[in-house]
Formats: sequence, structure tokens, C-alpha cells
Amino acid sequence: MKADAIVIGAGIAGCSAALHLSEAGIETLLLEMGEVSGEASGVNMGGLGGTGWGTSPGLQEYLTMGSLNIFKRLQMELGFDLEFRQSGSFTAIHNEDQYLYAQNRVLESQKNGFNLQLLSSYEAKAIEPELNIDLLGYVYSPTRGQADPLKTTRAFGQAASQAGTNIQTNTMVTGLRSNQGIWEVETNRGVYQGQSVVIAAGAWSKNIGEMVGANIPIEPVVGQMWSTDPLPPRVFSTISSFESSFHWSENLYVDDKSPPELTHFGEERVTRHLYGRQRKSGEIIFGGDRRNAGFNKTLDASGLEVNKGHATEVLPLLSGLPISTTWSGLMPFSKDGKPVIGRIPENDNLYVVTGLCSSGFGRGPGAGMLVADLVIRSESHPVLAESDPARFDS
Repeated sequence: MKADAIVIGAGIAGCSAALHLSEAGIETLLLEMGEVSGEASGVNMGGLGGTGWGTSPGLQEYLTMGSLNIFKRLQMELGFDLEFRQSGSFTAIHNEDQYLYAQNRVLESQKNGFNLQLLSSYEAKAIEPELNIDLLGYVYSPTRGQADPLKTTRAFGQAASQAGTNIQTNTMVTGLRSNQGIWEVETNRGVYQGQSVVIAAGAWSKNIGEMVGANIPIEPVVGQMWSTDPLPPRVFSTISSFESSFHWSENLYVDDKSPPELTHFGEERVTRHLYGRQRKSGEIIFGGDRRNAGFNKTLDASGLEVNKGHATEVLPLLSGLPISTTWSGLMPFSKDGKPVIGRIPENDNLYVVTGLCSSGFGRGPGAGMLVADLVIRSESHPVLAESDPARFDS
């Protein structure tokens, strides 16, 4: 019931943290209230990677490109089947305003050393044949990739276990306290003791922090997805749209109490968001809605139809395909939309890694590595200044 470090939460960030701690020789215990990958890490779209390291890498590059390198290592060096491939991505442009916005984004990114290309629909369709040639264009990112979320998160857990992590599933944390420099984690299966604790509980991180009076301002945001029946290979890249990012460039928040970059204000839709791909098993999957509905994961049927219509504008082949399966999950959005990674103020050896919003799968491995490095060295990597939890106490 004792360990050097206790990680709370076996999503992809928590499993990555445990893996890197164990590989560094730290005796690590990983506690999970359900099963490994049971929440958002196992039910997302599976998109990952960034647009390169750029000329002056910051936190985003360490999270995206750093994670990409870890995905490659797990599949190609450690031998886990993640269904990983660096497939590239296309972001669709629907109107003139979006085109100007996308053009400026690409030029600015290229100036800073990132790998983005603005393509005509004709050029894009030559790479991804099912794209709609009638749209104004697409932004192509060749460094992005994809992997199966459930297989991948479980592989991170298995790799952590092989490195020495003790994983306890179906273990609900009910209390957290410091006792003479030792952290005691109360659970439904007894009390665990550790020198350090890492809170990696995703949308539930705020609740864990409150047990010691720590401010981790994370809100659960509901996302939902749908899939077709399996098809022969038709879509090879990950697919998204500029509609939402253009909207959020002008209207970041729906109100002064919400996290940024939501698709709804209460029940009212303010923009459409889109991301999807075709799985190795053949289903085409898409999602995009971001509703601030607490921990209620009830599906919104009208939102699924809106999302399918949006996807069909980009991939006309979807027009004749019915929705076969639907599901939802909870994403951890911080108050300012930025990651929360670092040491929790006024609590020695208590750390947090959360707030990765809708891209936790693609950024979680790098986030877990960075927080593990902080625990091991007791010193933050400079890029973690951007994600310091202390910013919410100032």
C-alpha cells in the first residue's frame, strides 16, 4: 500500500506519467476509478501530432510533437499495436472569410518554421480522393497522425506495468491528505501512501484537488461521436474544418463563466466543430460538439445530425451512409483553455496534469512525460511556465 509516487487516473496522461516514472526507477502506483482508458482517453477520435517543432518550441510543440515521438516509440520500439500512422490531416475551408483566416494562419505558421500548406481543392483531392472538390480549399498538415484510442491507452498502461508500475483499477479516491510529509490517498480499497502524488484525473481533477483545498479549475465538457458501418478504405487522413476555429478567433468564450472554444451556449448552438477519420476496422467516425453540461453525458441527437451534415460537406461519400453507432465522453477544459501541468501551490510533492481539452489523446503522452520529469528532478521544464497551476491563485 506504499509507493514513491502515486498517480491518480489511468487515462493516457496518467499512464504516460506512470510509464516515465517507472522507467526512471521510481516505485509507482497508478490508481483508476474504473478501467484503464475507461473515460475520454479511450473514446475520442484518435487524432494526434502537431505541425512541427518550429523555430522556437513552446509547450504546445512539446505536447504535440513530443507525444508523436512517444507514439512512435511505443509502436516501433516497444512493439505495441496502436494502429498508429503519420497520415497527415486536411482542414476544410468553406467560405471567403475562412479562406482569408486560413491563409494568414498558414503564412504566419510557415514564417515560424511550421509545416502547413494551403492547397486548392484540386491539389487536396489528388492526395485525399474523397474530399469535396467544390470547397474553396484545404490546409494540409503532413506531420499529423492517428491511432486507436482504446488500444493506445491500454498499451500505455501495459508498458507502465512492464516497467514496474503497480496498477489498481476500480479504485475510487475518496480522500487525500498530507501526514508528516507523506501523502495518504484514501480509497474504497484502503489507504495508499506515497512520497508524491500526481493528479491525472481528467474532468474529475477539480474534485480531487478540492480534497486538499487546491484550486484546479477544470470543467467537464461533453463531446459526442458517431460512426458508419465498416467500409473498404476510403479516407486516409484525419479530417477537420476551419468553421469553428474561425468563429473562436472572434468569439473565444460563449459567456464569462464558460471555458473557451465551446460549440454551445446552453442549449443554443453557436458554431459547428468537426474532426474525424476512418478506422483501420473500416468505420468512418466523426465528432465535434462541445457542450458545457456538467457530468451529464447524454447524447444530443440533433447535434449528431448537424455534425454529420458538416462532415458530408467535406466528404460527400457520407451522404448515403446512415449513422451506425454513437457515444460520448467528458473532456477536461480549464478556465482559460490552457493545460494545467505542474506543482500545486502550497502542497509539497503534489502535482497535476490535466486541462488538455479536446486534444488530450494527442497531447497526453507528452504531458505525462513532462510531469514525470518534474517529479523526478523536482524542477520544471521551462515550457511548463505556460501551464503552471499557480496562475489561478494570482
